[in-house]
Amino acid sequence: QVQLVESGGGTVQAGGSLTLSCEFSGFQTDDYVIAWFRQAPGKEREGLGCLASKPSKSQTTFIAEFVKGRVTFTENLAKNPVILRMSPMNSGDTATYYCASSFYFGRRCLDQRYVAKWGKGSLVTVTS
Repeated sequence: QVQLVESGGGTVQAGGSLTLSCEFSGFQTDDYVIAWFRQAPGKEREGLGCLASKPSKSQTTFIAEFVKGRVTFTENLAKNPVILRMSPMNSGDTATYYCASSFYFGRRCLDQRYVAKWGKGSLVTVTS
């Protein structure tokens, strides 16, 4: 069984940086995708991007347009845990952040309908 566990959440100062980790285990194949999502209070869950264990058209990471330039991921899933870094943080980034396994890599990995397994989430609160 696949298991994913987020850690590193808590309070982050506006203008500062966020670092989250996702420990994963239990994949039955060497071809898999790990995705990051977040959900702010009163809003829909948003896909941030994903990482693939094997290249797709020479790419191993895919990042949503709305966070491009602020978010980076571990680019090689040979390293565990996966690391998400986000900077600079602002008040709109307050949310629960999730890692998950996805059936797809690329734009579809931003869609929660294609998630196979969820982590339990890590709350991030941005303060001024």
